[in-house]
This record gives sequence, structure tokens and C-alpha cells, in this order.
Amino acid sequence: MTSSPHPDPDPDPRDTSGLEPGGGVPPGETPPSEGGMSGTGPAHNPPKGWSKGPLALILGLAVLIAAFFLVYALVLLL
Repeated sequence: MTSSPHPDPDPDPRDTSGLEPGGGVPPGETPPSEGGMSGTGPAHNPPKGWSKGPLALILGLAVLIAAFFLVYALVLLL
């Protein structure tokens, strides 16, 4: 008799441990259900909103550009 390298995907219920005569499973035989996505890795909490440095840089650049065009308009009018 040759043995198969793969186990039988449908074993005989009479030979399977943990089964009751009707094919049911007694309490305590099944593992508890999994907790979903909890504990999947370290928590990453990015800061909300813009940080003060980049926001100040953008606002400063916008003020400089507005001042440039204001001065340019005044030079053209005079």
C-alpha cells in the first residue's frame, strides 16, 4: 500500500477526535474567534492639521508675493 504525500481533505468522521456521535463538536473543542484587526501592529497617530513650520512658511511666501504685486502696481500707476 502506498501512502499519499497529501493528507485526506475529507477524513472519516469516525476517526476524527473531538467529534460527538452525531458529528457535532462539544463545547471547548473549537478555538475562540479572532479579534478582527486588533493587535495588527504598532499604532500610528499622525498629527492632525498642518504643523506650524510649513504653515508659517507658506503664509510668509504668500505675503511676500502679494507685497511684490502691490508694489509693482503702485510703480505702474505713478
